[in-house]
Formats: sequence, structure tokens, C-alpha cells
Amino acid sequence: MDVNGSVAEGFEPLRAAFVRNFETLGDRGAAVAVYRDGRRVVDLWAGTKDIDGDDPWQRGTAQIVRSATKGVAAAALLLLHQRGQLDLDAPVGEYWPEFKAAGKERVLVRHVLSHRAGLPVLDVPLTARESLDPLKGAEAVARQAPVWEPGTDHGYHALTYGWLTAELLRRVTGAGIGDWIAREITGPVGADLWVGLPERETGRVGRVGRVETPENDGAGLRARPKRSVTEAYGDPDSLTRRAFAAITPFPDQNDPAYRAAALPATNGIATADGLARFYASLIGEVDGGVRLFTPETLSAARTEESAGPDRVLVVNTRFGLGHMLHGPASPFLATGSFGHPGRGGSLGFADPESGVAFAYVTNGFRKTVTADPRAQALVRALRAALPS
Repeated sequence: MDVNGSVAEGFEPLRAAFVRNFETLGDRGAAVAVYRDGRRVVDLWAGTKDIDGDDPWQRGTAQIVRSATKGVAAAALLLLHQRGQLDLDAPVGEYWPEFKAAGKERVLVRHVLSHRAGLPVLDVPLTARESLDPLKGAEAVARQAPVWEPGTDHGYHALTYGWLTAELLRRVTGAGIGDWIAREITGPVGADLWVGLPERETGRVGRVGRVETPENDGAGLRARPKRSVTEAYGDPDSLTRRAFAAITPFPDQNDPAYRAAALPATNGIATADGLARFYASLIGEVDGGVRLFTPETLSAARTEESAGPDRVLVVNTRFGLGHMLHGPASPFLATGSFGHPGRGGSLGFADPESGVAFAYVTNGFRKTVTADPRAQALVRALRAALPS
């Protein structure tokens, strides 16, 4: 495998793990980046730009990172809170009056961020075309009645999270969330990451698709989900199936119209370096420049808000204010890490204690939801490379 890029001294285990992902775990095209104390120490890429092509992955190749986008949307709302523009304990209806319908008067901003709003499904799903209009999504969520008492339990808002966060931001700032993120986050940080891909960047983005799950995970272990998880995904009436079917049919992720839309639950596009650089900027200065989160906001971001059985994912999950927290369902580097995976492979997170920010992006999506074996192999290698 022809691997391009560089690793700093001491981080060589990540190169070896990255090569093994292609040799044993079915990667076609991928990249991994790591920052430590605001400096890039790992920057590797290999394979093809497109899942179904021969053009090589290059420095600057970007891919859809699916739900890893949620970590960026969460940071946007936390920055509004940091600036005094958004009260986490205010009812959502104070900013968005139409949202109060159907028994949602007591849904707090905090509930939205921590997947406690009770709104993971739409009784009337949006079509693929409708989903590209952010106002259609906001209107649908505003009409929807909660499926549990808000604030009393948690369940992953797989698609509705994007409309909830985007409309809250729009009501507070008057801006579309993609434009706001570009102006207030990725622009100042210098991160190649977009929620709503500009036309000038389309040539950098590869085609994505599904790859088959190998018989083993590289350690001789056959990957099989628990029966309860399999049953939940197989039952059309389960919250699990309904949450992921809030858009039916789901748009073609290679469609330029889908990539140009701003769907902060699902369609962020990033380089591995851009996603890692974003997380590095949350915990410290990057290359001596911008730091986004104050210590108080950083503490709030990774303070546990939800934990235990997830009513949608049917496994135990942990969430802070929008970010997943380290745990068995989504292992990051260590107990204090926070970030977000993308269904099928991608992953971004930060670990303040070690000063590390990590990202992995791929053009080949597997059936995994929160803990892809390829990303986890790289995280284990990173853990081994750091001083104990």
C-alpha cells in the first residue's frame, strides 16, 4: 500500500495501523490526521479518491463525514451560548415560537443538544427533495409531537438533530448554519470542512459508497451486533428504523444538490486534517492562532447530560451537550474525550488531557453506526503511541 503524508517521531504506530486498514479491513480510500497541542503530528492518506474509481487520493481530498457533522453543529450552538446569545436552559419556543406546538412547550435547548427532546422521528417523513430545504425540515419538526416526555430520557436524533440545531441558530442569528459555520468556525480556524459544499470545492470531494464488512476485524473476531440491535433495525415500527427513515428515500450522497445543502446532522464534508483541526481548535490554540472554546464552554461540552440505554440506538450511549462522550458504544481516546462518529466509518474527537485531536475519513461506508473497526484500530494505535 502506497501511503502518503507524514508522521512525527513516536507516532509511527498509526502508519502501521493505517496500512492494515487497507490490507485487512477493506479500506479503499481514507485519511487520518492527528494534532497534539495545536500542532499536526499525523497526516496520512492512501487509496483512491472515489469508491468506484482509480484516481488517487491526494492531499486535500475531502469526503462526506455523515454524523460526524453533528459535532460541528453542537459547537456552533455552544459558541452562541458562550457569547451570551443562547440560553441552554431556555425553552426552545422562546427562540422559535412555532416549535411550541404538539406539547413541546417545555423542551429546552439543553434537551435538543443532548438528544433528550423526544423528537427522533417524523410521523410524516420528508422526501429526498424536501430534505434539502432547511425550512421544510424545521416546519416538520415544529409540527411533530414528542415520542417521550422531553427531558426524561434520551435517544439518538439521527436526522432531526440537524433541523433542530440549524433552525435554532437561524432564529438567534438570522444566518443559515452552513454560512455561519464557515464564517465563525472553519474560516477563522483554517479548517477544510463545510456544511453545504461551495461549488468551487466540488472537485476535491470523492464519491462515496458501501463496502462489505470483512469476515473479521483484523484480530480474528467476527463482528456481530447484538440480537436486540438487529431486531430494532429490522422492525419498521421501531424508533430505530423510524429515526433513520425521517427522510425517505434518503438522498444520493454523491448528488451535487445533496452536497450543496446544509444538513448538519448528516452531510458535512471534510478532509481528515480539517476535521482534526476543528477539534484541536476547541481545546487549544492551533498553530499559535485561534482557540474557539473557553475553559468553561469546554467543560460544559464534555459534561455528561445523557447516559444509559439509548431508545434509538438500543445500546448504552453517553452524550454531553451535543457531543458523544467516551464509552463502550463509541470509544475515543480516554475518559475525558468528546467528539462524534459518522455512520459507516468517519470519526472526529478531542481529548483535552492529552492535548490530542483526531480525525479519520473514508469513502467506503460499512454497516457500523458508532464504532467502526478501522477508526478504532487507529485510535488504539494512537493510545499506544502516547506516553502512559
